Amino acid sequence: MHTLEALARDARALAHGEVVLSAPETEVARQMQICNACRYCEGFCAVFPAMTRRLAFGQADIHFLANLCHNCGACLHACQYAPPHEFAVNVPQAMAQVRGQTYVDYAWPPTLGRLYQRQGLTLSVALAVGLALFLVLAVVLQGQGLGALWTAPGSDFYGIFPHNLLVGLFAPVFGFATLALALGVRRFWREITPATSGAPLSTPATTEATGAVLRLKYLDGGHGDGCHNEDDAHTLSRRRYHHLTFYGFLLCFAATSVATLYHYLLALPAPYDLPSLPKLLGAVGGVSLAIGTAGLWRLNLRRHPQHGDAAQKPMDRGFIALLFLTATSGLALWAARGTPALALTLCLHLGAVMALFATMPYGKFGHGIFRTAALLRHAVEKRQPNPVGLGAD
Repeated sequence: MHTLEALARDARALAHGEVVLSAPETEVARQMQICNACRYCEGFCAVFPAMTRRLAFGQADIHFLANLCHNCGACLHACQYAPPHEFAVNVPQAMAQVRGQTYVDYAWPPTLGRLYQRQGLTLSVALAVGLALFLVLAVVLQGQGLGALWTAPGSDFYGIFPHNLLVGLFAPVFGFATLALALGVRRFWREITPATSGAPLSTPATTEATGAVLRLKYLDGGHGDGCHNEDDAHTLSRRRYHHLTFYGFLLCFAATSVATLYHYLLALPAPYDLPSLPKLLGAVGGVSLAIGTAGLWRLNLRRHPQHGDAAQKPMDRGFIALLFLTATSGLALWAARGTPALALTLCLHLGAVMALFATMPYGKFGHGIFRTAALLRHAVEKRQPNPVGLGAD
């Protein structure tokens, strides 16, 4: 009977052109009403100060708060209304479910977002292996036999795959990923801006939000001792492994960017050796990325089931696996230079990198971009008069 009543209510709302909340969105709205009355966790993270500026929670507000949440778990362990209380308040889990929904809602095209959400790990590994096998086949056909895979071509990558061919393969994939992410974030930004005061960005707000992103401020549990993972104990492990992963990825991207400048502006083609800047950035970034993703994988396996959405595990692990494979295959490629394993290792590395780019807009890489947008809007909103505070209109 309850389901029938809910369907009838939704039908009436649709008939009047109103927005119908999904079940996860409705649950977040319910929990935020309870939290707004309690406010014990007000100093924990950005979610709760943003919550206190609202008396009602529409879809845009819910999407904003869900992407503002860092899923640190601190509020769950502090909450007097957490399960098994009849109120069953579990903010990290409710926010995670909505956050996963937003990855699909804002994905472009939406079909790819739904596919990656359901089969993230399988799709990631299969795509990386499939692309690597395609490149292996290209090497075999070009070299007229399987022996081409196990020869000693020296240290010249472009002797296996010409530079222009690699650019022709990777530029469209990278361009598509950038376009898909940009379209998704633009739609998200347009939706949450009116719900977060509508004021434009300012230099102080941008500076504050950038600092919060770069320091992963809201993975400290609200008190600096860290968040939670598998139990009630505070740990800084998640913050540290996220830092290693984040900055490792940035260093690897910087290495590729500098190498591109070397190639086109200085006429210095790869490969490079230490102490060249591309090699230094790539080596440090690769090691950092490998350690960070290995740590995140371990924490993901041990994470308390109430801290997040179990349905997102394949998506989370797919992204972690691709990052780890990209880092370790890149380091292995360095070691394989001048050996018969170079061609095979290069195919594996290029397949992993291409798969990583292709899936970027639909998983946990996208969550970093959406969270940054939410933090920017929070930094803007908090500088405006509180619409429900003392002295408000």
